[in-house]
Amino acid sequence: MSTFVVEGGHRLEGTIYPQGAKNEALEVICAVLLTPEKVVIENIPDILDVRNLISLLEALGVATRHIDRHTCEFEAKNIDLSYLDTDEFRITAQTLRGSVMVIGPLLARFGRAILPKPGGDKIGRRRLDTHFLGLQKLGADFTYDSAKKVYQIQVGDRLRGTYILLDEASITGTANLIMAAVLAEGVTTIYNAACEPYIQQLCRMLVRMGARIEGIGSNLLTITGTTALGGAAHRMLPDMIEVGSFIGMAAMTGSNVLLKNVGVKDLGIIPDTFRRLGIDMRVEGDDIRIDQKEIHEIETFIDGSIMTFADAPWPGLSPDLLSVFLVVATQARGSVLIHQKMFESRLFFVDKLIDMGARIILCDPHRAAVIGSGKFNSLLAADMVSPDIRAGVALLIAAMGARGTSRIHNIDQIDRGYEKIDERLNRIGARIIRE
Repeated sequence: MSTFVVEGGHRLEGTIYPQGAKNEALEVICAVLLTPEKVVIENIPDILDVRNLISLLEALGVATRHIDRHTCEFEAKNIDLSYLDTDEFRITAQTLRGSVMVIGPLLARFGRAILPKPGGDKIGRRRLDTHFLGLQKLGADFTYDSAKKVYQIQVGDRLRGTYILLDEASITGTANLIMAAVLAEGVTTIYNAACEPYIQQLCRMLVRMGARIEGIGSNLLTITGTTALGGAAHRMLPDMIEVGSFIGMAAMTGSNVLLKNVGVKDLGIIPDTFRRLGIDMRVEGDDIRIDQKEIHEIETFIDGSIMTFADAPWPGLSPDLLSVFLVVATQARGSVLIHQKMFESRLFFVDKLIDMGARIILCDPHRAAVIGSGKFNSLLAADMVSPDIRAGVALLIAAMGARGTSRIHNIDQIDRGYEKIDERLNRIGARIIRE
């Protein structure tokens, strides 16, 4: 188990480029299974979850050629479905949440899929009902082996288009159903679809491959199935969660940082939400500049009531950034309520922030009240363990702003979502040692 040793209190100064979007990568890489032709994807982040997914596809028979570190050519011409029945597939897929998105492409093209209960972050219940109920409506049958924790899914002949009203705007559920529907017979309508920029990117890539999708960017998608898809080239967006993480780091350390090529138009309300925490930033073309500032003042609502940040489906605030807002708020002046609606275990890492001196009241598994002190009550260094990707980077931000030297264990969790983050931050002034 690897560890970060973080010497806090150092300002950052310089330019940093965000990586390609992790969540988009998991979707578009699975989509290469829909065609036997070559698909080239650019700006792929070199992170653990993406490497594991590519390895899984290679074991399935997808030929891959790494053009450079962040560009890969995929060719899913010779797929070996027998690999789905192996213990190796079951073990690999169980460790990777993104493996759930191989179901749609495999069903659409081959009529059969097997899915072990997938892994990923331990942030609470992450049910798969939205995926399976939608696939059922398209004509798939599934059974669940509770002893092996394996789902068996198959199609009698071919998936057939239908009307699907999702019970929740699940991002991975929407992606799976889109990928299944593009090769289904007839017209599929998906209502209450997730419409995040990464879903839009998946749709645009599929359209370049020959799919017929209307309503891209909305929560109502109409997909007219086709018999086959071809190859395409696709470039991924910058990772909005990493952009938000870097904004939080700059604010926490009182730094001057320029974030280059961040995809401003696809950040939604993220910049404005940081401004409500009192963080000054300037948009310069497709870049964001955060200027040094000693004290951040948390805004109140217009009627004077305490500011509340809550996650919501796009274009609402991403749940992946609430941990960053929470830790930055501990060193701002004012109060804020963080309401994590989606996952009931994601706020439990605040116990460690409390040990570091943060003034936080964990109201229940979903809500935390932060009483910021404007750095008059600076965080103190601590020894801690990263429970998941986003809490891990929040703890890293806390350690960078704390007095003294902290140790963060289990940083493999951070590596799952952030590419060489210690090296990139050290180049602009951080003091992070990887053990």
